[in-house]
Amino acid sequence: MTKKINLFANLKSDFASGLVVFLVALPLCLGIAMASGAPLFSGIISGIIGGIVVGFLSKSHLSVSGPAAGLTAIVLTAITDLGAFDIFLTAVFLAGIIQLILGFIKAGSISNYFPTNVIEGMLAGIGVIIFLKQIPHAFGYDKDYEGDLAFVQRDYENTFSELFQVIGHIQLGSVIITLISLSILIAWTKVSFLKNIKLVPAALIAVIISIVINEFFIISESSLAIKSDHLVSLPVPNSFDEFKSIFILPDFAAILNPNVWMIGLTIAIVASIETLLCVEAADRMDVQKRYTDTNVELKAQGLGNIFSALLGGLPMTSVVVRTTANNTAGAKSKMSTIIHGLLLLISVLAIPTLLNKIPLATLAAVLLMIGYKLANPKTVLHFWEKGKYQFIPFIATLLAVVFTDLLKGVALGMIISIVFVLKGNMQRAYKFRKEEFHDGDVIHIDLAQEVSFLNKAAIKSTLNDIPENSKVIINASETVYIAHDVLDLIKEFKKITSKEQNIKVKLVGFKKAYGLVETGEEEKHVFVEHKK
Repeated sequence: MTKKINLFANLKSDFASGLVVFLVALPLCLGIAMASGAPLFSGIISGIIGGIVVGFLSKSHLSVSGPAAGLTAIVLTAITDLGAFDIFLTAVFLAGIIQLILGFIKAGSISNYFPTNVIEGMLAGIGVIIFLKQIPHAFGYDKDYEGDLAFVQRDYENTFSELFQVIGHIQLGSVIITLISLSILIAWTKVSFLKNIKLVPAALIAVIISIVINEFFIISESSLAIKSDHLVSLPVPNSFDEFKSIFILPDFAAILNPNVWMIGLTIAIVASIETLLCVEAADRMDVQKRYTDTNVELKAQGLGNIFSALLGGLPMTSVVVRTTANNTAGAKSKMSTIIHGLLLLISVLAIPTLLNKIPLATLAAVLLMIGYKLANPKTVLHFWEKGKYQFIPFIATLLAVVFTDLLKGVALGMIISIVFVLKGNMQRAYKFRKEEFHDGDVIHIDLAQEVSFLNKAAIKSTLNDIPENSKVIINASETVYIAHDVLDLIKEFKKITSKEQNIKVKLVGFKKAYGLVETGEEEKHVFVEHKK
């Protein structure tokens, strides 16, 4: 059941998390714009629209949108081929229109077919990339731009060779800033009285202290002083005319150019797939296990890209790095995303000079923590213990994401997962029965002999549509195989959703190994009743 969202219900925690996402997003917006061969402010505009417009329209509670590293190669090639940035903006505008159409024809539903082990492999792979890519920045070697997730870099180095390049380019002041920042970030998670400070996030404290320390280094003319090329580099307009020049309008005269349409279609498809993957990952992160309407998300992204194009911004997607930062910082609702967009807007207008004092080493420390949490070794061990049919797609996705890119990694994981399903049972049938839902009726859900992750969409939709105060019987008496994804859905429905909506759940025929039946619970005869 869809519930109304009170944006101000968790303002305290959402403001703190929005502040953290803002600090992470600022250098990423600039870095991705630079890598795309676009004006630097186009990345900021995309981040602002992604935060405020998409954040408001989206139904996702955690995902954060903005310019994406996965689109840099497409954008760079497109701007070069079209010859002008304003013509490229027309392609972005068309991409937004196409995404709107995809939302209306319900193309977002394909996200339900991404298996959990592939999504988790994608997240872990991105975590490894973030961690490795931030090590040079932590040592003060900032040759590669912030936000680069590609294994092969534009300077012909790769993720691993870049690490060796750090030797001989270590900036001691940056190392000191990194160590102090990491100490603050870790202390905020370990020291009890610091953990209770919700309004002021650890990342902000680390940023403020790093600015103060570096200013002391500069005033004292110390060799430890961090120079401008190792600080955030936000363009500062010196006049109103310079400010107006930031906003570039699309050249709609180019709308008849077939290349513009082809680029628009390419951006729409790639951006939509990346968004659906990120939103699915965001739903996996959500401790409240709320599900996002992905068709609404595509419409929100489409409108976001339309507005971004009209103001001179880059194309956007929902972005894993920012979404993870949002979740890690304790976001409760999409208000956090909106706040991050507002802070981007206010800061670039009011305090660009102050922002340019932030050392990249501090932001590297924040991203190192995020990367570690995404690629936590416990996650690898978890899927190892699940057996080869869960582990192989997971680890293949992880490695492919690290050594190629997000889309290729997920594609490989999907192919392996599908091969395993087909190999297990070439004629696996899925039988599903549901009755008309009326308040107080008993609803029967009968699982077939084989239930794979391909059945996830139908089961998720059914569980989500069950009304409050209902009685549900989920029968697995005839089932010999249930995919890990489907078990997760049923477990989350039983332990979280049913409690919130006063739904009585009766599980019939589930094996104890599935971990759905608690000790002492009579699995075949007792309703699990939750009172509001």
